[in-house]
Amino acid sequence: MSAEHPIVAITGASGAGSTAVIKALERIFYRERIKGVYIDGSAFHRYDRKTMREEVRKAEAEGRVLSHFSPSGNHLDKLETLFFQYASTGTGIYRHYIHTQAQANRFAQEAGTFTAWQEMDPDSDLLLYRGLHGAAVIDDVDVSQYPDLSIGMAPNANLEWMRKIQRDTSLRGYSKDEVQASILERLHDYVHYITPQFSRTHINFQMVPMVDTSDPFGVEAVPDAQECFLVMRFTPKFQPKFQPLLKDIPGAFMSRRNTLVVPGSKMGSAIELILMPIIHDLIGKSREIRGITNVPEDRGAGVLGLAE
Repeated sequence: MSAEHPIVAITGASGAGSTAVIKALERIFYRERIKGVYIDGSAFHRYDRKTMREEVRKAEAEGRVLSHFSPSGNHLDKLETLFFQYASTGTGIYRHYIHTQAQANRFAQEAGTFTAWQEMDPDSDLLLYRGLHGAAVIDDVDVSQYPDLSIGMAPNANLEWMRKIQRDTSLRGYSKDEVQASILERLHDYVHYITPQFSRTHINFQMVPMVDTSDPFGVEAVPDAQECFLVMRFTPKFQPKFQPLLKDIPGAFMSRRNTLVVPGSKMGSAIELILMPIIHDLIGKSREIRGITNVPEDRGAGVLGLAE
């Protein structure tokens, strides 16, 4: 943690709904004139797409499990180093993992490869991470100690899988059978390395469908926000004042003393109402320490480096 150079980490697997949090933070950043440097957790994968396929086959032949969820599939030491460096100095190096053909066209590289490492903009207000390991504690690596705000996109497995199938088949060129095989291969690492992180996050968001998702590999359409509820769990450090939220968000109710539930159609506004005061306080303290009393109009704001 660093009051001077704060870090916000969003942890969750693909399909868990983190895009809604990113959009809410973008709106907050523009209003507060905040420059957030975006870090994609995929940039810390150990292998590019072609090499990963070869390494997975090799691991299977040797009776090992290898996936992007596991420590052996990632440079978690480099991720921890980045968090440590940013918290200390407000700087660091990053790169992009090119997921889609649209990104490949933008960077003039093949999809499934990495861009070169580069220095981030030294003039930033916070680091915004989104990936699989923002609250990881594995062996001697402890990424979870650095984020000032740790957000978990907790899994509702069937909904998450349905979203992953839709995205990977429509945007990334995989067949449905390939995506299903990938899900099955990752289950061991999902249980051991992803889900334990949600007990360390400060706030968890979880989309819960109100329609039948019993066969995520079937042909049913992916539930949209109107067909879900958003469940939000808070630790004492970031527990909001619930009564104003219950009043301001139509259909909101509390299921436990630390848990707020809102209709999925209110997801964006609810996340924004909850995160706005937290981000305001983090940036206020940071700018006070750095002696910043006035932010120039032309400085820029938003999520810098967001490739999607």
